[in-house]
Amino acid sequence: MTRHIQEGEIMFRGTTILAIKKDSQLAIAGDGQVTMGQVVVKESAKKIRKIYDNRVVVGFAGSVADALTLFDKFEKRLNEARGNIEKASVNLVKEWRTDKILRRLEALLIVGNKEHLYLISGTGEIIEPDDGIVAIGSGAYYALAAARALSKFTNLSVKDIAFESLKIASGICIYTNDNILVEEI
Repeated sequence: MTRHIQEGEIMFRGTTILAIKKDSQLAIAGDGQVTMGQVVVKESAKKIRKIYDNRVVVGFAGSVADALTLFDKFEKRLNEARGNIEKASVNLVKEWRTDKILRRLEALLIVGNKEHLYLISGTGEIIEPDDGIVAIGSGAYYALAAARALSKFTNLSVKDIAFESLKIASGICIYTNDNILVEEI
């Protein structure tokens, strides 16, 4: 997620998160790169996690502190909703939009389980992709295009499609590296 910066402000950027859900299989892949300005400051950040007894996977992009804050809030909401990711997502977005501090957070989340896959934004959007493929971050468009092509024209597993799509994005987007982690449920 890119934002305008004021003179002298350093911005952390760079990640690509891709999720693909087909039937009851879900895979989310994320790269490990974090950049500050034009410098890579970390190559092995973990931006996807399994939660709720390994039944839900979450990936995040944007400002690192903001993304981790939202991840924690989502996990709390998920526990309150007893694993219902629809309810947890709606409750998170309500809180995100109405809380004066949370409203300023600049991050996006992808959350999914075997039944649902959502992109959640601070503008109040909860989007369930029509084709079961969604991506966020600086290399999102590259990874999304690759995943759609691989999904349509190959018989690869969702895990392999997620990995290969991130690999393709890492060869195009300078803010995405090939240190790829894939979580599957």
